[in-house]
Amino acid sequence: MKTLNKTLALIALASSSAAFAASDFDALDVDGNGAISQSEAAVDAELMSIFSELDTDQNGELSKEEFSKA
Repeated sequence: MKTLNKTLALIALASSSAAFAASDFDALDVDGNGAISQSEAAVDAELMSIFSELDTDQNGELSKEEFSKA
C-alpha cells in the first residue's frame, strides 16, 4: 500500500509540474491577449532580466513562441 501511495504521489507531482510549466505563459498573460507585455513580465525578475533578448521582433511583447525560448 505504501508503494502504491508513493507511486500515485509521484504521478500527481509529475503531472502537476507539467501543467504548471505549460501554464506559465497563460499565468503571466494577465489580460489574455496572447502576449506578455513588459508590465505583465515585471512580476518575474528573471524574465525581466532577459525580456529584451527574448523579444526578437522588438515589439515590446513576448509571444508564446518567444517565451518558449526562455
